[in-house]
Amino acid sequence: MTIDDTPGLRRVLVADDEPHIGRIIQMKLEQGPYEVTLVSDGRAAIDELQGSDPIDVVLLDIMMPYASGLEVLAEARKLPHRRETPIIILTAKGQDADRRQALQLGATDFFTKPF
Repeated sequence: MTIDDTPGLRRVLVADDEPHIGRIIQMKLEQGPYEVTLVSDGRAAIDELQGSDPIDVVLLDIMMPYASGLEVLAEARKLPHRRETPIIILTAKGQDADRRQALQLGATDFFTKPF
């Protein structure tokens, strides 16, 4: 069964370099109507976003290897098919400057861990 033939199933991309955090988010979401793709670095997140598979929402950490979450966010907003995709920042970096930068780059919302 794929996401396309499952009514109501939504695809979520979770990008977090802390395996236990990513897995907790994945397990909670998969209890509902969500199919989760979990990646652990910014480069893998960009690869997923550049693909043509549907993504209904992105949960994105800021501090990740290879490309930061803010770099991933900026790249996503350059892609015509991802400009309107909701991207929510989930990060331990809760400084106002990080929040402002994320929102300026096009983040839909910003939450500080732990949540």
